[in-house]
Amino acid sequence: MYKTITSCIVLVIFSSCNSTRKVGNTANISGLKFLSEYDVAFNKSFNKTTIGGLSGIDYNPKKNEYYLISDDRSDINPTRFYTTQIKISQNKIDTVTFTGVTFLKNKSGNFYPNSRQDPYHTPDPEALRYDAKNNSFIWSSEGERIANSKETILENPAVTETDLYGNFRDTFQLPAQLIMHATEEGPRQNGVFEGLTFDNHHKNLFVSVEEPLYQDGPAAGPGDSSAIVRIIKFNLKTKKPVAQYAYKIDPVAYPPATPSSFKINGISDILWLSKNKLLILERSYSTGRLACTIKVFIADISKAENINGIEALKNKTEIKIASKKLLLNMDNLGIYIDNIEGVTFGPKLADGKSSLLFISDNNFNPLEKTQFLLFEIE
Repeated sequence: MYKTITSCIVLVIFSSCNSTRKVGNTANISGLKFLSEYDVAFNKSFNKTTIGGLSGIDYNPKKNEYYLISDDRSDINPTRFYTTQIKISQNKIDTVTFTGVTFLKNKSGNFYPNSRQDPYHTPDPEALRYDAKNNSFIWSSEGERIANSKETILENPAVTETDLYGNFRDTFQLPAQLIMHATEEGPRQNGVFEGLTFDNHHKNLFVSVEEPLYQDGPAAGPGDSSAIVRIIKFNLKTKKPVAQYAYKIDPVAYPPATPSSFKINGISDILWLSKNKLLILERSYSTGRLACTIKVFIADISKAENINGIEALKNKTEIKIASKKLLLNMDNLGIYIDNIEGVTFGPKLADGKSSLLFISDNNFNPLEKTQFLLFEIE
């Protein structure tokens, strides 16, 4: 997630819920055909909550409903996710109807505090997947890293399991490299757990880190393509990390307004396709340009080295990284693209083809959109 006045909307791909079924022959995706856009009104209200900051989406085909997590850090309303019904008619999104809101709770059974109440235990939600096998949800938080002359606030990123009602069940064991530090090691602020996905057999959970860890090298910059991020593989039963893979992100797509202005490129979500293959969303934003550049890649980790035991990747040029192939650059669609942060497989379309849906995070900013994008898988 990035926070800036002129930021982009997160697009979530509607998934056949990696947790519940396979969707066609996803191993051989050749392209994505854009079908439809649907925007939710700014600050739309539902059950006394404000809809916004939608950073992750997942699809439950048995109930034909979707789950959308908000990255509201309990500032507007308590940490939560929404249940929605999305009607697709004639290959277009006809309506998005919000039907429920579930508040996530901590180990004590209470709502999570905001940063004014307790800055050391305020989550930053970014991704959510429905686990039909275990009748639960798994969601990620980026934590917090503030380290300056005035204050030091460190909260580790987290991957958490809850029941269907948002009650805490368990957390996943954090790899040592992902511990927050006041010094320049470990994760960057707002650059940690943005995406997660199950494999088809529900034995493993893959979690992506948005930006490079400090010890792994510099963040992406314009014209730079050396930034390496980690994709972590957890055993779903033990909740322990069993592997990590290196993935090289693209440069920042456009130079910012000034050299020192905010800019970013990183992984905003991931989605399991087939054995060793993942759909990867890279989201690039630069100050001075309202739209985001969203690239969709197919990554193959079959020949990538397990770097679970490697503390730092900086200057380790011999590391075998995941390969990737560009599937779609949304800049080429000819429409405005906001801050896409979520993706999921959706239902079969009228012609029998599989669908994919993206959603954007509007950062609760009136200049941005809560944007749904519908694609046909070719």
